[in-house]
Amino acid sequence: MSLEEIAAKMQRGLDKVELDKVIKFDCKDSGAITLVDQKAELADLPADCTIHLSESNLSKLIKGDLNPMTAFALGKIKVSGDMTVAMKLGEFLKS
Repeated sequence: MSLEEIAAKMQRGLDKVELDKVIKFDCKDSGAITLVDQKAELADLPADCTIHLSESNLSKLIKGDLNPMTAFALGKIKVSGDMTVAMKLGEFLKS
C-alpha cells in the first residue's frame, strides 16, 4: 500500500472521527502523512504527536495486520510529542 493509498484510507477515518490535535506519521525517506484540520496531507508538517515507523509497518498498521501496542513494545513504532494523542489513535484506526 503506497503512502497515497494510506492517506486516502486515513481520510475516510477522518471523515468519521474528529481529531483536535495534529498527528504526523513519519516514514523517513518514504515521506510523511500529517493529519491536520480533518485532512490527511502528504506533507511533513509540525505536529502535536509524531509516530515514527517504516512505510511497510504503517501499511500493516492501517490494514490491521500490526497491533500498535505490540509494535511500540518491539520498537517498530516510536512516538515523540504528546503521548496521549497516540493513545487515541486506536479509535481512529478502527474507523
